[in-house]
Amino acid sequence: MKSNYKIIAKFIKDMSSETADIDTYIFVKDNISNYSLNIDIKSKILKENIIQVETTLKYSDKKESSKKSFFEMTFATVIRLETSVKEQENLAKIVLCDLQNEIYPEMEKTFLHVLHSSGYSELNFNKTVDFEELYKKNKN
Repeated sequence: MKSNYKIIAKFIKDMSSETADIDTYIFVKDNISNYSLNIDIKSKILKENIIQVETTLKYSDKKESSKKSFFEMTFATVIRLETSVKEQENLAKIVLCDLQNEIYPEMEKTFLHVLHSSGYSELNFNKTVDFEELYKKNKN
């Protein structure tokens, strides 16, 4: 299948790994199973047929605790639409599904590298993100 877009640039726009002190580190390491991955996707038109898509990965604990670490990465991808995408739904599918399926493996690998380098070497994301399913669910 021919792609409707071409990636013309991709880069890490912002990255953060924050742990306040050794007590927090030990607490988080013991409770890392309470953390979950959240994904936020935003886009903006830069020029005609040129769109910047920012995908933010945040690994956080939703429970109330004074001892938390903060992990976040924003990955920016600039795409050129190969054809004029007239329908908003087609554009949404490109941004929220097709592009994410293409760039996510690299983003996850980079994000996990940061988490491992931050002292959480055994951490892995056990669930595969199914952007097609998420797109269909949010569409309805």
